[in-house]
Amino acid sequence: MVQAYILVQTEVGMAGRVAEAVSKFDGVLRVDTVTGPYDVVVLTEAATIDQPVAEMVSRVQRVAGVTRTLTCSILHL
Repeated sequence: MVQAYILVQTEVGMAGRVAEAVSKFDGVLRVDTVTGPYDVVVLTEAATIDQPVAEMVSRVQRVAGVTRTLTCSILHL
C-alpha cells in the first residue's frame, strides 16, 4: 500500500466543512484541521501511487472551499 498526505488550503472559515467532507472519501485514513500555512491535512492510502492517489487529489480539489493542495507521498526508506 502507498500512503500520502494531502495538505489543503481552504477559504477562510471553511476548514471544518472541508475536513468533514473529505473524511467520508474511501481511502482516507485520517483528517486533521491544523494551524499554519495549510488548514487541513489528509492521510490517504491506495494500492499504487499513480492513479488512485491522483484521483483522490482530484476529488479533494473539487470540494467546496478548497483553494490549493500539496501532495506528499510517504517514503519508506
